[in-house]
Amino acid sequence: MKKFFLACLFAWATCLQTFAQSDIEMATGLRSSGKIYVVVLVILVIFIGLAIFLFGLDRRITKLEKNQDTK
Repeated sequence: MKKFFLACLFAWATCLQTFAQSDIEMATGLRSSGKIYVVVLVILVIFIGLAIFLFGLDRRITKLEKNQDTK
């Protein structure tokens, strides 16, 4: 079992090294045309919206917990 685990680990490490050496053509194309900024902006808006939603949800849950404790 130990040999199998080590063989899998070695194969995984080899694959990672191969992927790290390859050139990412999509990112290069997006960067050269200036569209990478649009992608980054969309991801940023999604994360900010998600953070606002989670903070609001936490605030509402905290209010509900306080109301439940007082009853």
